[in-house]
Amino acid sequence: MHMADLGDIRLHYRIDGPEDGAPVVFAHALGTDLRVWDRVVALLPPGLRILRHDMRGHGLSDAPAGPYSMGTLVRDSERLMDRLGFRDAVYVGLSIGGMIAQGLAAKRLDLVRALVLSNTACKIGTREIWAERIAAVEAGGVEVLAEGTMQRWFSPRFRATPELAAWRHMLERTDRGGYVGCCHAIAGTDFMTPTSGLRLAALGIAGSEDGSTPPDLVRETVELIPGAQFRLIRGAGHLPCVEAPEAYATLLTEFITAQGHLG
Repeated sequence: MHMADLGDIRLHYRIDGPEDGAPVVFAHALGTDLRVWDRVVALLPPGLRILRHDMRGHGLSDAPAGPYSMGTLVRDSERLMDRLGFRDAVYVGLSIGGMIAQGLAAKRLDLVRALVLSNTACKIGTREIWAERIAAVEAGGVEVLAEGTMQRWFSPRFRATPELAAWRHMLERTDRGGYVGCCHAIAGTDFMTPTSGLRLAALGIAGSEDGSTPPDLVRETVELIPGAQFRLIRGAGHLPCVEAPEAYATLLTEFITAQGHLG
């Protein structure tokens, strides 16, 4: 395990692949951690140097008092990439991680060569929806959201498997303050204008059974970027990297190869 001390925050991160590999960065969803990418990373071709980290308030990273802003989450990823020498990377963001990806690309094109926006949008939900969720967690803990979240995250087929329990536990064990802090960040974010100004290669990925960021929402965001591609993984929900890792890894490999990123 590796911890990066950035002064005001310590972030847990993991690097896989050769030191001279082509850089790829993954950012996870709210209520998960870097393990959400395990199956996909194992299926990607050799020659990639892959960085994953637990965002603040999640996993083994620090969980400082919130609320957090999206700018703070973007800066965390930016500083970590600078610290570890990840430049000109393909950046893969899932849900809130996809919002971080949009913000970072708008701020630091030297760090981001191409974007994968997975199960995300330039704006997710409304302030009212997030205020209700924040109030529920502050009153009863993250576990009060577990049942509804599992319904939105996963297809009926996956919810019938024993594996569902592991993802429910991951959500329920997320730091309460960290979860609420990131909810505030999402509630205050609308990236329509900066994302529509992006000019770089981009791929959007959606799951047909996603109850959090439905396919049309993902498509509308991706279409803000000229020339961007959109792919739908049928039968998967909000975390297609968990439900359909082979299909997800195939899409990533094709996109990364098309960018000439594998040499």
